[in-house]
Amino acid sequence: MPNAVISCTGTVGLCKCSYIVNYYINTIHVIKPVLPKLNSLFEHAVSVEGGRWLFHPSWHMCVYKRMFESENKTLTKEGILHFLELYETRHLPNSLGFSEFVIGPLMDALSESSLYSRTPGQLMGACPPLGMRLQKFLATYMMLLPEEEKGSFLLKFIQKMTSRHWCAVPILFLSMALAYIPECKILGTEGLHALRDVLQCTMITHQILLRGAAQCCLLQAAMHLTDVEKVSLPEVSSFLLSLRPEESLRRDTMLWMELCSWLQVNERCFRKSVTSDSEHQDTPSLCQYVCSLVGEYLKTPMYERENCFMPDWFEAKLVSTMILLAADVDGKSNIEWIELEAFLNPLLDVLMKLGSNAYIPTLKTDKSLQLLLKLLQTCSLKCSNTQDDGVLCFIWKSLMTPVESILEFVLRRLTTNELSTVADLDRCDLYLALIPEIVNLCLQVSWKKVPYIKSFILSLTNASIRNLQERNCKEPKLQEQIKKVVSMASLTAVCELMDREPEAHLDSLPSVDALKGFISFSQFNDVLKKPSYIGEESRYVCAIASVKTTSQGWGKIVARYVCDQWICLRFVLSSFPTLAQEHEETSGMSLYTVERSRKILQSALEALTILPSDQVLPVFDCMKVLVPKLLDCLEPLCIEAFDLAWKIVSSLSNTQLIFWSNLKAFVQFVFDTEVLAVAASAKGQAYAKIKEVIFKLIDMSTTKTGVFNVVISHCCRSWIFPTVDERSALTNAFVNAGNYCELITEACVFGTVFRKDQRLIQDVHAFIENLGEKCAANLVTESTHRDDHYVRVCAIKFLCLLDRSNTLHKTLMEDIFIKLLDKDEQVSRSRTRYYANSLQHRIKNRVWQTLLILLPKLDENFLCGILGKVFQAGFGNNQASVKYFIEWIVIMSLHRYPQFLNKFWDCFCYDEEKLKTSICTFLSVLSHFDIILQNTSEKKPALKKALIVVLQWCFNHNFSVRLYALIALKKIWGMCRMLHLEEFEALTPVIESSLQQVENMHGTGNARRNWQRIQDHFFFATFHPLKDYSLETIFYILPRLSELAEDEWISLSKFDRFTDIPLPPAFQWYHSRTELRDLKPSDWSQQDMGSSSAETDSQTEWTDVQKKIIPWKNSTPSLDLEMVFQDRAAKLGKSNSRLIVVASLIDKPTNLGGLCRTSEIFGASALVVGSLHYVQDKQFQHLSVSAEQWLPLVEVKPSQLVDYLQQKKTEGYTIIGVEQTAKSFDLTEYRFPEKSLLLLGNEHEGIPANLIHHLDVCVEIPQQGIIRSLNVHVSGALLIWEYTRQQVIKQKQ
Repeated sequence: MPNAVISCTGTVGLCKCSYIVNYYINTIHVIKPVLPKLNSLFEHAVSVEGGRWLFHPSWHMCVYKRMFESENKTLTKEGILHFLELYETRHLPNSLGFSEFVIGPLMDALSESSLYSRTPGQLMGACPPLGMRLQKFLATYMMLLPEEEKGSFLLKFIQKMTSRHWCAVPILFLSMALAYIPECKILGTEGLHALRDVLQCTMITHQILLRGAAQCCLLQAAMHLTDVEKVSLPEVSSFLLSLRPEESLRRDTMLWMELCSWLQVNERCFRKSVTSDSEHQDTPSLCQYVCSLVGEYLKTPMYERENCFMPDWFEAKLVSTMILLAADVDGKSNIEWIELEAFLNPLLDVLMKLGSNAYIPTLKTDKSLQLLLKLLQTCSLKCSNTQDDGVLCFIWKSLMTPVESILEFVLRRLTTNELSTVADLDRCDLYLALIPEIVNLCLQVSWKKVPYIKSFILSLTNASIRNLQERNCKEPKLQEQIKKVVSMASLTAVCELMDREPEAHLDSLPSVDALKGFISFSQFNDVLKKPSYIGEESRYVCAIASVKTTSQGWGKIVARYVCDQWICLRFVLSSFPTLAQEHEETSGMSLYTVERSRKILQSALEALTILPSDQVLPVFDCMKVLVPKLLDCLEPLCIEAFDLAWKIVSSLSNTQLIFWSNLKAFVQFVFDTEVLAVAASAKGQAYAKIKEVIFKLIDMSTTKTGVFNVVISHCCRSWIFPTVDERSALTNAFVNAGNYCELITEACVFGTVFRKDQRLIQDVHAFIENLGEKCAANLVTESTHRDDHYVRVCAIKFLCLLDRSNTLHKTLMEDIFIKLLDKDEQVSRSRTRYYANSLQHRIKNRVWQTLLILLPKLDENFLCGILGKVFQAGFGNNQASVKYFIEWIVIMSLHRYPQFLNKFWDCFCYDEEKLKTSICTFLSVLSHFDIILQNTSEKKPALKKALIVVLQWCFNHNFSVRLYALIALKKIWGMCRMLHLEEFEALTPVIESSLQQVENMHGTGNARRNWQRIQDHFFFATFHPLKDYSLETIFYILPRLSELAEDEWISLSKFDRFTDIPLPPAFQWYHSRTELRDLKPSDWSQQDMGSSSAETDSQTEWTDVQKKIIPWKNSTPSLDLEMVFQDRAAKLGKSNSRLIVVASLIDKPTNLGGLCRTSEIFGASALVVGSLHYVQDKQFQHLSVSAEQWLPLVEVKPSQLVDYLQQKKTEGYTIIGVEQTAKSFDLTEYRFPEKSLLLLGNEHEGIPANLIHHLDVCVEIPQQGIIRSLNVHVSGALLIWEYTRQQVIKQKQ
């Protein structure tokens, strides 16, 4: 019987929950209080006897499914978090329905990226709540599932991750949840294939770090969850090949070592492959598999000798990866490298025969060279000390043996007619890619092979030049054209090799002069005519088929040929002397005359129009050399080069793969030291064009994070650490910093307010980076420095390196200081009131942070002229963080130069109207008067003046001002007592009694509490302007303590991590004191600050602000608001109503205009709105029909509503909310008190949860229809009329 009662009660409860969820599906504050009831209902649902369910769990699933499908993402997130927490530690229903619910509706909901955001209290870099709960839920659920169901559930879970286009963030956290599952052997071949499919899903996102981290997690999940007896080594190796070595699986990572350990433990346990050989049973299965893998890979039938197409690279990657894995596994217990030698011997046998045996099948040579290249490239990915890597050293020494044979084979193939088809161009790429790897191998292992390499380069260069100089007939054949393409590509490889390996001294070869001469007199942008195939059918059947089937048409081949020409020209241009010496050269070197330079630049512009965007980099590099020589005489042509280059770069902004390399080349071209210097010296159109490009790049970087990073990094490094360049006639590269100081100025204040999706990606990046070495992606992925903080960090470190004794440095710092002050003034003029954490607030905050960095480097004369502007900024309506920086700068300026105190005293001489929002700033400065007077011998006059100034403000009518004045008085009076100044004995009784009174004040208000809070505030209690002067305080601690948005906090680790601009070893302003670092934000509310954001909750620790300074009384500071209403009503002959209608949450002008009209008609005493700006709106005026002129309107922002409602409660008002709740009264039954305050909710969200508990009562309008929702103006009008009706009846009675 009791169970039946519980079942009945639970069913009724679930029905109520389901009803609430269905009807209030988008109203979070109504549904959220219901969620805890599901806990108790769920507990009652499970019978203690045998774990039986008293009612079917689908009831619960129905409730959660509705929340998961809600359009309100906040509600969806709450529902998911509650679901994961509810089932995390309790009994789970033993039903397939529940598992299907997890794989179905739950995973569908988890695909939304925005759900993985941090909670407001979490630090950046922490794991989001959904990620943590998902890990715990999945691990717990897997443990509670019966053994026979675990495998099928997990397989369906993983397959669900492959069934749709998941975004990077959900895939990452689902993969982490899989990796978090405790080790259990439940996945077989199908599960491993599903994980591989998920890996391929992670490739669609452009966030490389997120992609790499997901791969790491999926590999860990595979190792934890795979039943090795159900999978074979070929299946495992195929799975491993889906992992990218440049993003996750690299040899020097913990993940690689973990994989090696897993393979070593399980190597005899894998299922035997169907195709495996049964011989050599004593050999460990992994080594046996790799040996057979290498053998099968190199085994080719003889009849495939003349195969047209290159084999796929998949096999070569697979074999090279498994060789290294098996070698590392074997190397843990065997230092003889017997097995590794067995792996390599088949390959070495083929390579040794390449130079002497011309009859080796083409397929075999292709495969052997592909494997060789992959082995060399994979080995070179290891970043640790190669001397300690036994496997790497053994492989390198082994591969040194066939070097001569390989080079002989490559030379023959590249210089004779053996490469004659379009498909052979892939082989050409393979051979040319091997050359630098082999040269690097010889330089690393043995220099004895270097002479042979030089001989190879000499022969390759001369033969390629001869081939290119041969004249073709009018109708060229395919073989002839392919030979030219191969020859030009070979010369390109030689040029790049000489640039990349200068220690080999290849540029001293006699063939280099021949190469330079050939390139110098070649025709640029020379294209290859499409060959004729007439009469060649029998010989070139394969060639014709390849042209028809290959993805690269003849146009791509021509583009490659042209690009190779420019790569060779880049090498030639970079190897010639400076322009001054060029004029002294013989007439034979006509390439380097101005006319020749002009023709080359025109050819470069033509090349930009015909080359694909991914092949323009060498053209940019050539333009970088040519433009400085021509800017003086051919400025229009150079400007055309700037415009065309910018057009190409800007058109690629949505093309992730090639955009960044092109942007880098463009920046190196336009912002080349010599280009900037020549343009600045002429101050012509080119100078203006470069500045235009600067602001275009900055504008692009607001939507594409990382663009400005490339520019500022290049410029700062080239200006402060210029490289030795023999071509440059510039004596001091730093001059450019002064000519283009706008770049530094904009960098100092750079940063945008990110959209939620952008902020989410940044948060997840920070979370992954915080994992450190635990996540291999942090070590493997290339650091792109696309963090938005990088720009400011780079600029600040640049400024820190400047030396005030250097005239150029000093001039630049002063110029930047003035420009930043102008920027602050410009922002202040654009918007006199700005919200906390708005873009205006952030820019002003960055301005003053930079000014504080520059301050110690400024001399007295400059500071004397500029200090007036600093004081003027203090008069503005500033947010708290900006206020602190201004005060700090003033304190430090007066500390260094006390003679400026007279200018400071003048700030107190303005009328009260100007000082009403700024006097607290200047009083705060006086609270650190002991710091200011440290360098002053005559302290008495200054203390006397300070006392006179402060005492005047101790009696101000504004309570906040009095508090600041008393703080300053306490500090100054303490200094007077320490100095035993007899001159002030007459003031002693007054000052002592005032300070004693404030210390011992009593009363009903908040005065004493506020006095204690302001004394405990960090700026007055702990902060020391001199000892705490550091990068950490300026960019991290002070923004944190002043409650600036977290994405404005720049941690000290970023100054260390971004090493492009290193700080000097003697730099001492790194860390702040521990006392300040350990503080938490104070609850003292700044009073002289900008407006708080209308969207920000003001649920701080104390909201009962002193009544004398509440914002909505500023218009009538000396009169009670209610008396003003009564007086105005009497003058207008209106009824004396006590109804206040609060519409601060309403944001549509039409609704506000209608409410204004209704309130005025029925005699409400006041209408409270979120902003008085609504009154100017035409829609408001159209509906209000001038009612605003006859009805008192009061401005109370949504963030101030808590304080306002508390104030009205103390005045005897009943706070009534128009909202449907469990305890709301029916409007027809409720009796309104005379002093009623009617709070109306927002059009969409209703009354926020933080205001619900401030209401005295909720009233709802009885409804009969289905929609169950009235317009807020109509709802307000009904309640206003009902209040009026009841008051009229009372008056008649």
